[in-house]
Amino acid sequence: MEPQNVREIRALIVRHKRWDKMFAIVGLIAMLVGVMTLFALFLDLAIDGLPRLSWDFFTSFPSRRAGQAGILSAWVGTTLVMLVTALTAVPLGIAAGIYLEEYAPRNWVTDLIEINVSNLAGVPSIVYGLLALGLFVYALDFGQSILSAGLTLALLILPVVIVATREAIRAVPGVIREAAYALGATKWQTVADHVLPYSTGGILTGVIIGLARAIGETAPVITIGALTFIAFLPPAPLKAEAPFLSFDWLFAPFTVMPIQMFNWLSRPEAAFLTNAAAAGVVIIVMTLAMNAFAIWLRYRYRKRIKW
Repeated sequence: MEPQNVREIRALIVRHKRWDKMFAIVGLIAMLVGVMTLFALFLDLAIDGLPRLSWDFFTSFPSRRAGQAGILSAWVGTTLVMLVTALTAVPLGIAAGIYLEEYAPRNWVTDLIEINVSNLAGVPSIVYGLLALGLFVYALDFGQSILSAGLTLALLILPVVIVATREAIRAVPGVIREAAYALGATKWQTVADHVLPYSTGGILTGVIIGLARAIGETAPVITIGALTFIAFLPPAPLKAEAPFLSFDWLFAPFTVMPIQMFNWLSRPEAAFLTNAAAAGVVIIVMTLAMNAFAIWLRYRYRKRIKW
């Protein structure tokens, strides 16, 4: 006969395993419900929009005639705005995350900064739009331009990049730092040569996810004055003559894909709804491609570290 306490322990283990299986089943069902709902919505959108997708759709300007309307100015504007967003938010966010995690002293000022960074990640996007309207459009006199939109979205995703960077750095085992210090490495050598290579996959994943969020935002860019109908392109960033670079495009009017969709959805004709569905498919594919790129980067860097 087994002692009473042994039987009780075995019964407790069996009960806990049963609860683990039940939780796994519930989690699987919840995941399938979310994935299948998203797939059904995307399938319905694709059925409506795929017949409209063509080369002309990508190379034509918006038009009052649905059959001739395209997304040329919208996807070009989205690309340029996201370029400004990435060049602003990524270096600042990663640098801030490295400082807060590796260099900042542990005092009440740092705690206050960390709390505010975490809170900013949950602030509604319209608040960033109102802030940008007063700061970038009027105070700094950038106007209703690509630069204002890019900086606005950079502020929007900056907390996400900072938090992702800190979490990725925090996941690096402390023994790696101790081994580097034991071999005489400086603080920066430890961070640059050991901590960052191990955390690069997580950092890049957070960056891509932040950019994927920014690409679909509408409220901030509407607030700062993005156009709903634009039939011209910004000046080209590259020129044939020296100095070969032009920054006039930063102050050009713009529109983006979500606003173009909103414009078409507000039209009464059914053909414009088809155009909006096609634009929605393009945005979703771009977002999925960015997330797939993040997964590939994470896998590549993890594989490189194992080597």
